[in-house]
Amino acid sequence: MPRVVQIRGVPDEVHDALAGAASAEGLSLSRYVLRELEHLAARSAVIRSNAGIVRETQAKVQGRVKRSAILEALHEGRDD
Repeated sequence: MPRVVQIRGVPDEVHDALAGAASAEGLSLSRYVLRELEHLAARSAVIRSNAGIVRETQAKVQGRVKRSAILEALHEGRDD
């Protein structure tokens, strides 16, 4: 069952920016914010997954590989 999220204290300029972006895309403010939250949640899941892969790989090679090299290889593998 869908849940309700209520955010209090949203600054006027943030509300206006979100309302304007929603309007520009022909969406209600609620639908626009929901879509953005869905994107944020998906991005957070990928970040957590990547962090886990980096930790596992560093443990396997005993920390001799730079994090940036692991992430670069991970991103290259996802492009295929």
